[in-house]
Amino acid sequence: MELRPGLHRIGNDLVACYLIADDTGALLVDAGIPGQWPELLAELDALGLTPADIRGVVLTHGDSDHLGFAERLRRDHGVPVAVHADDAERALGGPKPKTGRERFRLGATARFLWFTLRRGGLRTEHPREVERIEAGTALPLPGRPEIIAMPGHSPGSIAVHVPSLDAVFVGDALTTRNVLTGAEGPAPAPFTDDPPAALAALDRIAGLGAAWVLPGHGAPWHGDVAEAVRRIRAIAD
Repeated sequence: MELRPGLHRIGNDLVACYLIADDTGALLVDAGIPGQWPELLAELDALGLTPADIRGVVLTHGDSDHLGFAERLRRDHGVPVAVHADDAERALGGPKPKTGRERFRLGATARFLWFTLRRGGLRTEHPREVERIEAGTALPLPGRPEIIAMPGHSPGSIAVHVPSLDAVFVGDALTTRNVLTGAEGPAPAPFTDDPPAALAALDRIAGLGAAWVLPGHGAPWHGDVAEAVRRIRAIAD
């Protein structure tokens, strides 16, 4: 789905990843779950592109519901997969620490689990190789993405800021749909390793002025990122 020229969402409010396209090719931010592969192909085809035109995959963190077809792109099409150094082992299949007890509603949780199961969420293949990136860098990829450290949800969580698109991709640094409760609107994401750290990290994106805030779960937030952060802090207080 085109959000604006050069910016496309693949997936839905349960699980989403994003495609950036310009005259140098395409960049994928996160890789959803395996069964969303046909949606990626359809979006590329509408742009006159193929998987070979993807110059890189940048993962916002190493959790499995963001890795979906990253290894497929790397193995079959030579697309490099990048993740923050502090999340590299998680992306490669290393352990994920247990988090605290989460609030949930049976219907919302069942819908999320059924959706991910039907689309191969339990069959995600971890990347065999990743490029380790650091915060504070602008990558030589379509959109010239700028990497911002957002530790909290995981040690190596990042936001990906693309000024030319007025967009910031936040992974699970925040959510606009809690997949366990169905609650909508900007909020802390469930399954966060260190909630206080994740809340503090929001200061790093609050001043960007980006009009598109793009999470891995939930609808795109089309409004000032500072307002999204303000609402999250109001919930947390």
